[in-house]
Amino acid sequence: MNELINRIMTSAGIDEDLAKKAVGIILGFLNKEAPDDKMRQIFDALPGTEDLVAEREAAGAGGGFLSRMGGTMGAMAALNELTSAGLSMNGVQSVAKELVAYAKETAGDEVVDEVISKIPGLSQLI
Repeated sequence: MNELINRIMTSAGIDEDLAKKAVGIILGFLNKEAPDDKMRQIFDALPGTEDLVAEREAAGAGGGFLSRMGGTMGAMAALNELTSAGLSMNGVQSVAKELVAYAKETAGDEVVDEVISKIPGLSQLI
C-alpha cells in the first residue's frame, strides 16, 4: 500500500494522512456499490486498503444518509466527504485517477473496468 499512497501523494500534492483518508473514502464507496467478488479481487491486489475501509466504518465515517442511499447519492456523499477532508475537485480527480491506474496495474484492467461500469456516472469522473 505504501507505493499507492506515495503515488497519490505525488500526483495530488497531498500529505500521507489525506492520501490514506481519500483512498479509504473512495474504496469504501466502491465497496458498497460494486460486486463483492470484484472488490475482493481489488482488496487482495491492494494489501492494507481493506483495513483503511474497515477503520473508517468502525469509526462511523461515511455512514451518512446520502451514502446509505447508494448510487448517485452515495457518490455525492463520497465526493462531499473528500472535499470536506480538504481535497479540491482537481485533487479528487488526481486521487481517483491514480487509484484506478494503480488498481489496474495490480488487479487488472478487466476487474477495475467492471467495478467502474457498475456505478453510473463514475467513468465520467475518472
